[in-house]
Amino acid sequence: MYIYNITSKIDTAIQQQWLVWLKEEHIPDMIGTGCFTEAGILKLLETDDAEGPTYAVQYKTESKSLYNQYIEKFSHGMRQKSFDKWGNKFVAFRSLMQVIN
Repeated sequence: MYIYNITSKIDTAIQQQWLVWLKEEHIPDMIGTGCFTEAGILKLLETDDAEGPTYAVQYKTESKSLYNQYIEKFSHGMRQKSFDKWGNKFVAFRSLMQVIN
C-alpha cells in the first residue's frame, strides 16, 4: 500500500471554505479517478499558523502503478482546478510514501 500525501498551508481567510471544498469536491474527485481507495484529512499541530493553518491530506492507493496512473492522467488537471479555485491563497507540496506495516 502507498500513501500520496499533500501538505498545504492555507490562507486564514479561506480556511473554512477550503475545508468544505476539500471534503465535498476535491476528495470525491480524487477518489473518483479510481486511483485511490480512501482519504484522510489531518491538521498539523505545533506549527507556525501566523500565515494560516497547515493540513495534510493522505490518499491511499493499492499500488505504485495506480499512483503512476494518477500522475500521468489526472494530476495536472486536479492541480489546475485547485489553482483556478484558490489562486495564490495556498501552497502545497506532495510526497509518496510506502506503508511498511
